[in-house]
Amino acid sequence: MEQSESAGFGQIMAALGDGIAWILQHLGLAFYNFGYAVLHPQSWLSWTGGLETLEDKQALMRFVYYGASVEFFFIAFMVFLLIFAVGLWKNAFLWGVVRVLEGFANTVGRFAAWAGLLMVIQQVIIVFMQRIFTRPDIVFGFGVPLQFDISWYAEELKLYNAMVVALCLTYTFVQGGHVRVDLVYAAVSHRAKRVIDMFGSLFFMLPMAVLIWMYSWSFMWRSLIVPPVNATDPLNRLEAKARALRWNVETIGFSPNGFNGYFLFKILMIIMVGMIFIHAWAFFYRSFLEWREGPESEGKYLDKDVIEAGEEPYDHAEF
Repeated sequence: MEQSESAGFGQIMAALGDGIAWILQHLGLAFYNFGYAVLHPQSWLSWTGGLETLEDKQALMRFVYYGASVEFFFIAFMVFLLIFAVGLWKNAFLWGVVRVLEGFANTVGRFAAWAGLLMVIQQVIIVFMQRIFTRPDIVFGFGVPLQFDISWYAEELKLYNAMVVALCLTYTFVQGGHVRVDLVYAAVSHRAKRVIDMFGSLFFMLPMAVLIWMYSWSFMWRSLIVPPVNATDPLNRLEAKARALRWNVETIGFSPNGFNGYFLFKILMIIMVGMIFIHAWAFFYRSFLEWREGPESEGKYLDKDVIEAGEEPYDHAEF
């Protein structure tokens, strides 16, 4: 019995050691992989000039493969650790990174929020064209008109809604607008809150973003190119598929004259997950700095929207 227990413990420790060695090995290779990618951009970016040669097609397949690869993850992890290491030495540098990342989330979110206004205006136009002018289509443009059926514009409203959700998600997080279920958070000290925030960013936000990215990446490319790519395809298999590679942007709608740009939703999904990933860095860095500097640093440099007098939401309970 004791021998079996010791053997089981030894296997666990050996597996743990192998896992640590695997992580350290890939972290070390991340420096080489990053340097090679920077010094040889033509090996994975030459497809941006067109898919004219087999080399261009293979470069696109390399881009597809490495976009959701272990190598890319460890490059991102390496950058995260390097920024944090410098921040341990100099708080001002880490605060600068936080301000840049939060500023990016705020800028994108504040701009994308205008899609809500476009959605309302377009809906009003659709109602007028259908009920008052009884037109089956709407035409925009000068010279070369942009003409689509009313049903196309009605279904396209979902794209505006998707833009608000996908592009304003991290902005809402920065502004503290997400709904929270608070069981113990409010009752603990400032430093305990920051520890909870750091734990949440590392063990909830980042793994969730990585998992969704891994599946969404190939899901997006399957709507843009043929032959279809799979998340489990090795690099040599994708390079072999490159011989038959061509652009094939999916333009299939749910109705005959309905919106046919659903590939845009898949691109928005990738952008959303990427923004969640980098904002998890910002949230971890901010939480660490506020933990390190104490309660007086809470909300430091936080660019939150301010509601001016007269802009408060209407509350019928006051009457």
